[in-house]
Amino acid sequence: MGIQLTTGQRFSLKKQAPGLNALLCGLGWELAPRKGLKKLFKPDFDLDISVLCLNEEGKLQKNTDVVYYGNLTHPSGAISHLGDNLTGEHTTPNATEKHEEEEDDEEITDKEQILVTLPQVPKRVKKLVIVANIYEPSARRQNLGQVENAYVRLVDLEHEVEIARYNLSSDHYCSIETGIILAEIYRQPDNEGQWQVEVVAKGINVGSLQELAEQYS
Repeated sequence: MGIQLTTGQRFSLKKQAPGLNALLCGLGWELAPRKGLKKLFKPDFDLDISVLCLNEEGKLQKNTDVVYYGNLTHPSGAISHLGDNLTGEHTTPNATEKHEEEEDDEEITDKEQILVTLPQVPKRVKKLVIVANIYEPSARRQNLGQVENAYVRLVDLEHEVEIARYNLSSDHYCSIETGIILAEIYRQPDNEGQWQVEVVAKGINVGSLQELAEQYS
């Protein structure tokens, strides 16, 4: 188990995971119990994880710098989305599946995952912004208040070790909001080969990923 993160916390990936190359970012959540007659119906809940690749000015340089369910791999090959969970029901076929002999492992419940090969990230990309948003929230009448036990975690994929985990709660976003900026992974100014992580956990009200991405255009 990695470190438990708090809002605003920063840490060095080099210090926490020496020799890290393949970084997996996993997002998990559960639907909050529904009351009354609503509990008879289980609507699909599509919460999508995405990565925005920003330049030195903190801007998106190209459309392909957004890695999401519609653009699964960055042109550099450094960043991959491992599949879109359309319903919120099943978990992702896990890139971090442990060996069978390890009996004490916790069950992994990631719904969506992003894989970043850090040495391959283009030098022009200075920051990776990890975000999540609900697909078509207005049409489905959905918001983040309908989610519970949400978390984001970072994993050293090569060594199958969880580096850090951040557990979200309703304190970090308003119940009517439909998206959240989870974390930023950025190059250290004095050593661009090393990466820092900052937990943001800022709720936002957006109708789509495009609307969210426009804030960085």
